Amino acid sequence: MEGTEALDRVRSSLLELDRALKGTDLEQQAAQAVGALDQFQAGYYDFREICDNLYDGIHITDGEGKVLFINQAYTRTTGIRPAEILGRKVADIEAEGVLYRGSVTEQVLKRRERVNSVAIILKLDKEVLVTGNPVFDGAGNIKLVVTNTRDFPELKRLEQRLLTMAEESKKVNEELAYLRRQQTGHKQIYYRSEAMRQVMEVVRTVSAADVTVLITGESGTGKELVANEVYQRSERRDKPFIKVNCAAIPSELLESELFGYEEGAFTGARRMGKAGMFELANTGVILLDEIGDMPLPLQTKLLRVLQERELMRIGGSKPVKLDIRVIASTNKDLREEIKGGRFREDLFYRLNVVPIALKPLRERREDIPLLAEEFCRAYSKKYGKSVLLSPDGMDLLMEYHWPGNIRELENLIERLVVTNDSGPIARSSVFRALNPNGLPFSPSETSQTLKAQVGTFERELILHTLEREGSLRKAARVLGVDHSTLVKKCRQYNRP
Repeated sequence: MEGTEALDRVRSSLLELDRALKGTDLEQQAAQAVGALDQFQAGYYDFREICDNLYDGIHITDGEGKVLFINQAYTRTTGIRPAEILGRKVADIEAEGVLYRGSVTEQVLKRRERVNSVAIILKLDKEVLVTGNPVFDGAGNIKLVVTNTRDFPELKRLEQRLLTMAEESKKVNEELAYLRRQQTGHKQIYYRSEAMRQVMEVVRTVSAADVTVLITGESGTGKELVANEVYQRSERRDKPFIKVNCAAIPSELLESELFGYEEGAFTGARRMGKAGMFELANTGVILLDEIGDMPLPLQTKLLRVLQERELMRIGGSKPVKLDIRVIASTNKDLREEIKGGRFREDLFYRLNVVPIALKPLRERREDIPLLAEEFCRAYSKKYGKSVLLSPDGMDLLMEYHWPGNIRELENLIERLVVTNDSGPIARSSVFRALNPNGLPFSPSETSQTLKAQVGTFERELILHTLEREGSLRKAARVLGVDHSTLVKKCRQYNRP
């Protein structure tokens, strides 16, 4: 008989006894017995309700192995009803060979410790996972054995769910890694010059060390590529890499973008506040691009963050601890900025732990052919073409002084690939791309004399006209000179 029904019957019997003993000396004792039973019954109902809301099947025996209790989940898992098992000894149930085999209760009673095992539910012809735990009294005797039962199909379902989640997590991690590569724009750095070889040697040396790096150089020299290289070679390469262009964000917004803010910090602030770039980069790397354009008041706050490795959100009262590596870059001469009172000297020294100075492209011309060829390959692939630079075209690239550095070279090559139908890119195409207004392009040496610069322009004009017209006579006519004069000029400029 199930426990609740038995308790109800006992209570009914006690109430009848209480009524029968009215007016006798035993009336008070009977009333106390009814009260004690009510209190016990209330506690039992609570226990029962809790157990019936558990997911696992619960099976409880006394110290002799007699079944005292099972919950609804046990019946659902095994198909065994309370009437079939309550009040019976586990040993007798197993010997009967009808309900189950392999109960852990007998093993727990013998070994006096927790036992994990697999039981066979004969009634449903299935296996279940069971865990039995002994409960001891004050004298060290086993007074109860509590067993929880879980269905194998459910465990298989959970296992499959875990495998699915692991697979999804793997995909998410792969996507994050891809997005991180996209964000960092990690491209190979191509170089032949000794200047860049020395730069890359410094990068390889300092990347593993968690030090602050300051990268300087003109616009377009590849400062961001070098920063990416430092990040990719560092121990934080699988952590966030956040880039902040200090010159692109309005000064009145830069503080909140960098350091974040709390709810209600200012009019228009987001509810619940917002994490700044430093918090987003926590455990990873932050690149402060164009650091030379940061307003002085923010430089003070940045210095404090770098020194203390913690920040305070705008409107906040609790500091946020930071574990972060800082890379800074600028196209400005920070020492001159310090002299002009536009940059803090103490911040400069805090950033300039490892300085990396990138020379302009005009001072490392050995890199131009390699870069130009790589850009040709990349943009030919992008636009479905097969385009190469002619030797004459490459010579012209070598003569140009590249005020925009690598960025200008890359943009020029992309334009040439797009506008070139097929075959090698001729010198005249390069000349037109460098001189859209027909003016002489800037020579490689800005110190050239007027005579030398006029000669450069004359040579380019002659070569361009010859290529366009196809013959010396036609070119001479277009240029308004004698055929013999043009022949002499071609010999002068090594043009057959």
